[in-house]
Amino acid sequence: MSDRPVPMAELWEWQYDGLCRTTNPDTFFHPEGERGPSRRLRDARAKAICEQCPVIRQCAEHALAVQEPYGVWGGLTEEEREEVYRERSRPRIA
Repeated sequence: MSDRPVPMAELWEWQYDGLCRTTNPDTFFHPEGERGPSRRLRDARAKAICEQCPVIRQCAEHALAVQEPYGVWGGLTEEEREEVYRERSRPRIA
């Protein structure tokens, strides 16, 4: 039966394989007030880690599904996720 509930652990186990688990969280989340070159450089370092991560797709899908407001998730910055949300909300012309 496809409508049977899936064990919750299976929904989250991908996180155990994330490269971010062995990296300082400050790499993925900006301090208050960080702007300009400092922020771009930190985001680039985080995204470089994400590019090598075996669960980048699952991470990005999760962040988009829950509308994660902060940090770099699945190689996407906060601003990039906002752009995805805007794209998804635009009416499609057939």
